[in-house]
Amino acid sequence: MTILKDKVAFISGGAEGIGRAVVERFIREGAKVAVLDLNQEKLAQLQARYPDDICSVCGDVTNYSDNHKVVELAVERFGKLDIFVGNAALFDFFAPLSRIAPEKLEASFNKLFQVNVLGYMNGVKAAMDQLKQNHGSIVLTVSNSGFYPGGGGVLYVTSKHAVVGLIKQLAYELAPEIRVNGVSPGATDTEMKSVEGISSKARPLNHIPDFNENAANAVPLKKIASPEDHTALYVLLAANEQSPMTTGTVIHSDGGWIAR
Repeated sequence: MTILKDKVAFISGGAEGIGRAVVERFIREGAKVAVLDLNQEKLAQLQARYPDDICSVCGDVTNYSDNHKVVELAVERFGKLDIFVGNAALFDFFAPLSRIAPEKLEASFNKLFQVNVLGYMNGVKAAMDQLKQNHGSIVLTVSNSGFYPGGGGVLYVTSKHAVVGLIKQLAYELAPEIRVNGVSPGATDTEMKSVEGISSKARPLNHIPDFNENAANAVPLKKIASPEDHTALYVLLAANEQSPMTTGTVIHSDGGWIAR
């Protein structure tokens, strides 16, 4: 399949989880990919597996200059940039406001929002000129927590609602040159990590006892998603030929929460 043949994408948080699955799907669809991630070891593994198709920067999405480095590297290595996928995110281990210590609230808020919201803005800002030039597209990872309560704590749920607003505003601001959309995954079998210090019980999501079983039973389709289950929607929204009139839209990939 070559839906993204000759396209170049920048994917943040692309070394593991949903991000890595999107990187690998984009490569199978014919794209070249520039990846930004903090995990040097997993970036190196990805680079070794796809030496001709990937370039990478070990860096922080909250740092604009790291995002800019990825764009410069993509253009240097592959000649242009057509797609930005914002994916890096932190969780809050379901912490309600009542259980966040007052002295930790500001720092926890700042760290989580810097990654989940500012990180996306940095990527868009860094990629914007190239995307305008090439009539490109942006796809941001949301979450069912961007629409419903209970899928996280107060910080995560609020941050993902902010991402929905960001998609709508950017779709308005960047039209007609750039389309902006989102994919909203539900519970997924990944090691998504929480912001440090928010809960003494925090652990990667799929390390929670019975997480997969409970997540599957919570939705009509009765299964928890694998990262790969979401990737076709990123391809659909990234490709101008496949979704030329779609912008400001979020597609749900969550097992049917809306039908619950």
